[in-house]
Amino acid sequence: MNIEDIGYFIQITGTGAFAVTAVLAVAPKGIDLFGACVMGIITAIGGGTVRDLILDVPVFWANELSYIWIALGASVATFWGQSVFAHTRLYKAMLYFDALGAALFATQATWKVWRLEFGLPIAPILLGIITAIGGGLIRDVLAGRSNLLMTRELYAIPVLCGTLLFVAILVFLPQHGHIGGLACFVLIFVLRAAAIHWSLTVPVWLTTKQRIKKARESSS
Repeated sequence: MNIEDIGYFIQITGTGAFAVTAVLAVAPKGIDLFGACVMGIITAIGGGTVRDLILDVPVFWANELSYIWIALGASVATFWGQSVFAHTRLYKAMLYFDALGAALFATQATWKVWRLEFGLPIAPILLGIITAIGGGLIRDVLAGRSNLLMTRELYAIPVLCGTLLFVAILVFLPQHGHIGGLACFVLIFVLRAAAIHWSLTVPVWLTTKQRIKKARESSS
């Protein structure tokens, strides 16, 4: 198995994990099978679709429908086997696969945007983040849930750190772009995995609620 096969395996696995966690996230809303499939597919491919629409290039899944089929299959399986997938150990495993997918998708997106010389150097960072979390944001908006950016979940920040590192290497050490991509992938996954393992969240001093509370206390 070469590096391309490994990358493709992670992509497919991450896509399925995105769909599984999406269906489990919206299950308390009491959705039907159709709704579960829509939410699962949107979460799995939404970020990359938005990225490609912004870049005005062919949408990535148009010629590789396996992403759609994997997301659809994972959504149906999760809908019918919700009690199994919601089991603590299996659900946690899905979160790790989700982290792998987010790390790879963000890295690939950053590199894709950089090669297209689109909005350098900011756009590769922004679209890398959008690719990793965009589908989840769309899902949460449609489901009427608090989205990732409105909670203390440590998800977007690891992606930001990884894409920032990648772009910094591309700017200052362009000859080491492949090392930058690997560093981006590893950093995102390690930070996200640490957040999952130790239940880490965004520090309270970085949240708006905490700042407002301190401001009120100081003014009283």
